[in-house]
Amino acid sequence: MASAAPHPFRIANFRYYWTARLTATLAQTAMMLIIGWQVYNIARADGLGIAAASARLGLIGLIQFLPLFALTPVTGWVADRIDRRHIARSTIALQILCAAVLGFATRAGTVDLFILYSVAFLLGIARAFSGPALSALAPNLVPRESLPNAIALSSISWQAGMVAGPGLGGYLYAWLPEASYIGAAMLFSVSLLCLFLIGPVPRPEIDRSRHPIRQMVDGLAYVRTNRLVLAAITLDLFAVFLAGATALLPVYARDILRVGPEGLAQLGAAPALGATLTALLFSFRPLKTDVGTKMLGAVIVFGVATIAFGFSTWMPLSLAALFVVGASDMFSVYVRQSLIQLSTPDSMRGRVGAVSQLTISASNELGEAESGFLAALIGPVAAVVAGGAGAIAVTLLWMRWYPELRQARTFDPSADSPRKGTG
Repeated sequence: MASAAPHPFRIANFRYYWTARLTATLAQTAMMLIIGWQVYNIARADGLGIAAASARLGLIGLIQFLPLFALTPVTGWVADRIDRRHIARSTIALQILCAAVLGFATRAGTVDLFILYSVAFLLGIARAFSGPALSALAPNLVPRESLPNAIALSSISWQAGMVAGPGLGGYLYAWLPEASYIGAAMLFSVSLLCLFLIGPVPRPEIDRSRHPIRQMVDGLAYVRTNRLVLAAITLDLFAVFLAGATALLPVYARDILRVGPEGLAQLGAAPALGATLTALLFSFRPLKTDVGTKMLGAVIVFGVATIAFGFSTWMPLSLAALFVVGASDMFSVYVRQSLIQLSTPDSMRGRVGAVSQLTISASNELGEAESGFLAALIGPVAAVVAGGAGAIAVTLLWMRWYPELRQARTFDPSADSPRKGTG
């Protein structure tokens, strides 16, 4: 039972992991907010209108998604074959380099779209490898009975970083533009140190008789045949892909709400604040019953809140709507990650995590591209509102097409019979 499980924070390796993820997320979200702000402002300074400048924002997401899409089969296989700590350390080192490059370029006044897009591409490569490795590493650090709490706490570190990261990046940039990147480099360095402090962890048994290409395909095959995992992953993929409101925050901050970089920081922090408080609640009171139905309800709330944000021209209402967006998204993330981690054998977690990472990136980065390009066609407000409506429609369809979600009562794979199908 969860109450008898040791608390994850009593385990030193998990504490180091938690801190590493927190500081890395702080740095990542601070950097990405400022990259978007610089891209949008360079586009507007070049004389582009709001629609054309929004399309430039959309390119950031597309550029980050492409390496992840191309590398997904490899990154999952690598996460199951190589020490996951080594992979995480290498990707953090690459991100330190990215932050340093942008810091120097911003200070020298030489930052341009080529540099910003090139760094976004390198960050996409780093995330392609770090995502499967870190998601697969967490279950190796705690006993199985502690895993739901560990997932909630891991989500807290991620969401807490997303709360403070945009604010930190926005305020540092308003004070001194290059300071946002210098701060990111320092935070990445702390993350790297914590990753080096994580001691040896259990390694999955590897079937070396199977060809590496076959092993890469196994992850995709497992997701395809496990209908519950497939439903959870694809629901997030399409809902967040359509409702990518956060991609257009620079447009809202500059041209709709007119709140500047300080307001941009607040808009960026609002959804993550809602997500953090939700994850904090789950760390003390883990969800136990009717998890599938509650996940579906959370995605519908996510769509409604996105629509409210799209129509809002009043800063307090916009912040409140984004807070609900973050809280409902975290609810869905918590259920999805718990179902995936507890339904997947450890020897497959890297490859299944890579598939999950691909869909998350498709929903986030590719969703940002979709939002930017759609905003260029029909305007930012219409694009956000249409995305929220699309997320609601997708959820209603998934309720009908995947009854496994509605029938998922608990996170225990053996407790509910409809777990796997034949595809």
